[in-house]
Amino acid sequence: MGTRGISIIKVDVNELIKLLNKAFADEWLAYYQYWIGAKVARGPMKEAVIAELNQHAADELRHATMVSDRIIQLGGTPILSPEEWYKMTNCGYDAPKDPYVKILLEQNIKGEQCAISTYEKLLEFTKDKDFVTFNIVQQILQDEVEHEEDLQALMEDFELMVSREIKK
Repeated sequence: MGTRGISIIKVDVNELIKLLNKAFADEWLAYYQYWIGAKVARGPMKEAVIAELNQHAADELRHATMVSDRIIQLGGTPILSPEEWYKMTNCGYDAPKDPYVKILLEQNIKGEQCAISTYEKLLEFTKDKDFVTFNIVQQILQDEVEHEEDLQALMEDFELMVSREIKK
């Protein structure tokens, strides 16, 4: 990054890079969780859930790109090894061992709620101190909030469908 670009940042750049690398790890793990979940999903509303998981996977990969680009701009290096993702993650990874759509939705809602918390903290850390990172984080947070809403809407539809089937 240019020296003037670094000079306007009013946070510890090394700490910011560390926080961004943790978010980067989360994005890659979220990408894979969505991607593999879409491959193995089973149960009612499977096609709608698969479509949503695939869309979210693409968004998480885009987020990983945005975060890694910012890490590089700040003079850092994005995590280079997938093994490090597990050491750095804020949100972890829930393998879809039970591919039933309700379980997949629950796992991914939990992941989105963690991502919202992570990016909310990054917003606070960079607010009025690093406008570039703040704007990137704000964009990602907007997507994560939308993801949670999308998944919760699918869960509501699923539960309504199942309760109607039970009443028949």
